[in-house]
Amino acid sequence: MITKTERIKKDITTIARFQSKKGRGCNRFSYTPAFRQAADYIAEEMKKAGLTVRENAVGAILGTLQGEQPELAPVVSGSHLDSVPEGGNFDGIAGICAALEAARAFHDAGIRPRRSFCCIAIPEEEGPQFGSGLFGSRAMCGQLYDDEIHRFRNAQGKSIAEVLTAYGKNPEKIASEMIHKGDWAAFLELHIEQGPVLDREHLELGIVEAIVGLKYYFVTIKGISNHAGATPMTMRADTVLAMANAVSAGADTALTLGDGTVFTTGIIQTHPGAGNIIPDKTVFSIDCRSRNMNSIETVMKAVKASLETSKKQNSGLSYTIEERLHADPVEMDQSLQSLLETQTQLLHIPYKRMCSGAGHDTMVFNHLMPTAMIFVPSRDGRSHVPEEWTDYKYIQQGAEVLYQTLRHLTAQ
Repeated sequence: MITKTERIKKDITTIARFQSKKGRGCNRFSYTPAFRQAADYIAEEMKKAGLTVRENAVGAILGTLQGEQPELAPVVSGSHLDSVPEGGNFDGIAGICAALEAARAFHDAGIRPRRSFCCIAIPEEEGPQFGSGLFGSRAMCGQLYDDEIHRFRNAQGKSIAEVLTAYGKNPEKIASEMIHKGDWAAFLELHIEQGPVLDREHLELGIVEAIVGLKYYFVTIKGISNHAGATPMTMRADTVLAMANAVSAGADTALTLGDGTVFTTGIIQTHPGAGNIIPDKTVFSIDCRSRNMNSIETVMKAVKASLETSKKQNSGLSYTIEERLHADPVEMDQSLQSLLETQTQLLHIPYKRMCSGAGHDTMVFNHLMPTAMIFVPSRDGRSHVPEEWTDYKYIQQGAEVLYQTLRHLTAQ
């Protein structure tokens, strides 16, 4: 094989040192000093591999190996550079380092492809800072919500536009730098599976056929604060009880559907936040995913019905639901899947075709170009936790499949 395990390991372990805060696991948040350190490291390694490097208005790092016919649309590969709070060292980074290693393989072999190849490191895929996901890729593809960069704010009250400006970027240039259909020939992303399938089936690579759709919401319930002991249960406008009933309704409905639909509430905020005061305000998140968008709508109908019931039973209650992210299910390009499969078979790597239960930047780019994904195993199916682990052998094998596929695509 042409790609080198030791170089991939060095990249991943080096980037893992860049942390936005001390604590368990990986904490590398977009547009922080640690994120800048990681971006600078990637940019420097791209230059060493002979790539021409630039940074766009949203903070993505792009390194290009110019082809013999630079007027042709490039083939692009990479992943996201940010992490969730207390996450792992492989999520996103494995894909960036695999694409970087493919660039090194081109460089080592002295190959100048017919069509340019671009390696990309994308910011703000995870989304916990601003209560939304896939921001970097959506901004690049013109898929932001109206006024999103000014409305969505982090825990410090800073808008996306303010954070970008402090990072040295000009948010006003995002629109002029958007990519359009035909600008890129294809996008390929290597990623850890983040689930248990490959590990449990003792397989070393997955070829993604489809990515589930997802919707992300913030629900705000307002009620009336009062004394926790002196207010009878029948005379309360308790926002937490309304939330609990709504969450239970959503989770129960997802389970009953039996089609793989999943429902998660990972953020809960109450006001005033005292143990002996009935909360007058509760804000919580809903993350719902499915291959069938109708199933997501069914779940949300159950949530809304529960909230309406609580509202009717407690005259002091009201609620709002704000959609923060909408991504439809997408199918990967059939010809790219076949090409990945051919290269995997030539390398005698045990594999399977599979669906992705997690969202990825690929699903955003899918609307503008052919896309494909390579999965490598997650030990015990763990991800978004400090225990996240993927053997470097599997990442290198995936990088080799990626490189051989890129050689074919950039020769066209």
